[in-house]
Amino acid sequence: MSAFADDLQSAYRRVRGRTVALSEPLTDEDCCVQSMPDASPVKWHLAHTTWFFETFILERFEKDFRSYHPAYRVLFNSYYNGIGEKHPRPQRGMLTRPSLGDVRAYRRNVDERIALLMSGKEEHDEIARLLEMGLHHEQQHQELILTDVKHLLSLNPLLPAYSSTSLPNTSYEEPMAWRAYDAGVVEIGHAGDVFCFDNELPRHRQFLEPFSLGSRLISNGEYLAFVEDGGYAEPGLWLSEGWDWAQANRVAQPIYWRQGDDGWQEFTLHGLQPLDRHRPVTHVSCFEADAYARWSGARLPTEFEWEHAATGASDFGHGSFHPSAHIGSRDTELTQLFGECWQWTASSYAPYPGYRAEAGAIGEYNGKFMCNQYVLRGSSCATPPGHARTTYRNFFPAYARWQFSGIRLAK
Repeated sequence: MSAFADDLQSAYRRVRGRTVALSEPLTDEDCCVQSMPDASPVKWHLAHTTWFFETFILERFEKDFRSYHPAYRVLFNSYYNGIGEKHPRPQRGMLTRPSLGDVRAYRRNVDERIALLMSGKEEHDEIARLLEMGLHHEQQHQELILTDVKHLLSLNPLLPAYSSTSLPNTSYEEPMAWRAYDAGVVEIGHAGDVFCFDNELPRHRQFLEPFSLGSRLISNGEYLAFVEDGGYAEPGLWLSEGWDWAQANRVAQPIYWRQGDDGWQEFTLHGLQPLDRHRPVTHVSCFEADAYARWSGARLPTEFEWEHAATGASDFGHGSFHPSAHIGSRDTELTQLFGECWQWTASSYAPYPGYRAEAGAIGEYNGKFMCNQYVLRGSSCATPPGHARTTYRNFFPAYARWQFSGIRLAK
């Protein structure tokens, strides 16, 4: 077995084990409930990430393949029309069967079969490529498990904590500064041999006008000033669709903020906490981020401005790296680029010049969502270590705010 194959087996065990570990603080009931159509039950995440390996690898490469359960092909298909029928997304929480125990047995079965496939004498580049993609796909779902669980627990009147540990003391707020960048043609997109998703390709040239980028993220305290100044009641600060969204949903503060007798509080994965005004504001929609930027006399950066600044702020190049290795290290003018919260940009999620999706169902992974979405850059506190890079393009609709999304300003 090659060193690469050995590394891939180790990565497979590590990533798959972390997903299961994320579910361990939860009850069986926690894992089965769906809090809204945009979220999924933890049980479904555990099954779908397993379905990915069974469908795209075992079904294609395993000798004498037999599905673990024929119905799972439909139940745990997310959006791959090329695979076939799908269980309706808003009804994932109705799947009381299979049980959580059955899903865990499904994971063990597929893991054993994948291990057997990887231990085969014949190496296959396509298997390795799909395995690596499947692991990065599973890391995306690890982040979704945390964001979806947080939304679910926030709806419980008991306000239960996901984690019994204390909220990490990472709160700090340095004075805001502006880093200026000259106009010019820059290289955007992934380069090198390490993994990336197809939406990060191809690398291409982009012209940027002169701009400045805020040195850090906007804090809770700064956003609270916007709230208390009546920012949610001033239509001139909002995009038309954002104003309609805020009015229709009676949005008046970030989704997890609450005002009580003792002042402002915020629901976290560690339970309800007093609002820490020095932490970055999180869980705001693109509509809210854009309105705040306009209120403050600034704007949101484009994804190209963000990438150009982030690439120049580190020596990590375009590969994956642990976000905490960068924060507060080599360039003190730009902090909180990674590991705190995803940062909304003003860029619509669109293909790069020359982009081509893969053939077949696997090509549905990114390209077909390049409509009515906005790009976020960086990574969040829920992003698995090693999953972040300067060229990573996250994307969500402008109204989405259950993700760990925040604000960095530009001028």
